[in-house]
Amino acid sequence: MPGNLSLVWLKRDLRTRDHRPLLEAAAHGSVVPIFVFEPTIWCAGEMDGTHFQFVCESLLELDQRFRERGTRLAIRVGELPYVFAEIAKKYSIQQLFSHEETGTLRTYARDKRVARWCRDMGIFWNEYSQNGVIRRLANRDGWASNWTKTMNRDLLTDTPSFTTVREFDWGAIPSPEQVGLDSVSAKCRVQVGGENNAHKTLDSFLGVRVRTYRTAMSSPITAETQCSRLSPYLAWGNISIHDVYCATKQRALTVPEDFSNDRSQASQFQQSLRSFSSRLSWHCHFIQKLESEPEIEERNICRIYDGMRENEFDDERFAAWKEGLTGFPMIDACMRYLHIHRWINFRMRAMLMSFAAYHLWLHWREPALFLARHFLDFEPGIHFPQCQMQSGVTGINTIRIYSPKKQLQDQDPTGQFVRQYVPELRNVPIEYLAEPFRMSLDLQVRTGCQIGIDYPRPIVDESKAVKFAKDRIYAIRNSEASRSAAVSVYLKHGSRKGKFRDPLPGKTKNRRNLNNPPTQGLLPGFEDS
Repeated sequence: MPGNLSLVWLKRDLRTRDHRPLLEAAAHGSVVPIFVFEPTIWCAGEMDGTHFQFVCESLLELDQRFRERGTRLAIRVGELPYVFAEIAKKYSIQQLFSHEETGTLRTYARDKRVARWCRDMGIFWNEYSQNGVIRRLANRDGWASNWTKTMNRDLLTDTPSFTTVREFDWGAIPSPEQVGLDSVSAKCRVQVGGENNAHKTLDSFLGVRVRTYRTAMSSPITAETQCSRLSPYLAWGNISIHDVYCATKQRALTVPEDFSNDRSQASQFQQSLRSFSSRLSWHCHFIQKLESEPEIEERNICRIYDGMRENEFDDERFAAWKEGLTGFPMIDACMRYLHIHRWINFRMRAMLMSFAAYHLWLHWREPALFLARHFLDFEPGIHFPQCQMQSGVTGINTIRIYSPKKQLQDQDPTGQFVRQYVPELRNVPIEYLAEPFRMSLDLQVRTGCQIGIDYPRPIVDESKAVKFAKDRIYAIRNSEASRSAAVSVYLKHGSRKGKFRDPLPGKTKNRRNLNNPPTQGLLPGFEDS
């Protein structure tokens, strides 16, 4: 064979800094970093052209960084482990290095195939954790303290130089069509991938934007600039959560110096930093759920809710929700914003999913797949548990039904956001903006917005839809079987913070030692924070 080499398999870790597989591989001879576009995964239903574009931007930058360090980035299109097997026909692969990945069921099955192939070939596969998520975790006791210890370890800041093999076929980045995707729509305005952009975003957030993070992150108007906007970079590994944690911790030490003459601003800054830091922990807390139980990508976390919605899916309601044509202005504005930006802040994500689950009574799986395609920061381990939480099928979290009217009044009090993204309503008076169907026919004509013609009527009667949803879900939740199921879910996935809240009030029995995560609707950790 022409030569021996070690492969560094890149997945959702598209960076050089704080990258243990690269560091370890550099000490074992010739190194070929490789990224494989697997069509069966890209076409599975969660991915979109914007994801592909973001990844390609990241890979182009990575290749340049590798060239500066003595090697290049190999690109392949194909399925694994067959891609590796083709390389092994020409080169002797000594070891395979990678980070562990908590992905979809397809990537999980793929990893098992790769593991079998490595065993058959006598290739040692070195896998490393990168986020404090623990593989083969026995239970959640002590998980939070272990995560903190992991985050406080030393950063791997030195990117090594590499030796590589000669005359290697490095390949080229494919087109979206070659992996089964459509090209990105011209209307999309999304963040640009790459390690450099990740660190620029972190610096701008911790340097300035974090000052108002805690108070500005709930409104879609202010959240666009005041949220960290690190989520796609974390999802695709342009920066490690370990790196972000360390930078946040270091920034907290400098706040007193920046605001030595203004205690109020210093306090606000510190509160925002603490709020952001807690979300880093919740980020990994949710990924651990999918790592511990991969099947919750497709089935309810609490199985007692199986069958509650599955056979009542309304395709017309789903289509209206997807297109932002529900007749509920705040819902429609958020959905149309999402189509363009492929990002929206956590409260609006919660509202969109809650509306689909309760008002429209849609089972969570199809809305979750749609949102996955439209979230540039789609992170499977966060996404699927969070979508289930907003649908009320976890068994351990408070049922939270968002009122689109109240969210408009609270988060868009002047109507700026709704009027921008639902221009049909631009002339509707603020007092009717949340419920334009209440306008008189004369006022509809004068504003140029005739309900049912220029803008749809509400596709459901809100009060009736909410009552129907509550009746159905509480009929299950207030049962003895639900109590038992909830305890089982908690023991497997609970955060071990705070006191366990029994699903049937007043019947705590001997469960005082059980805990439950804070029940605030969508917990921090959703992709966008």
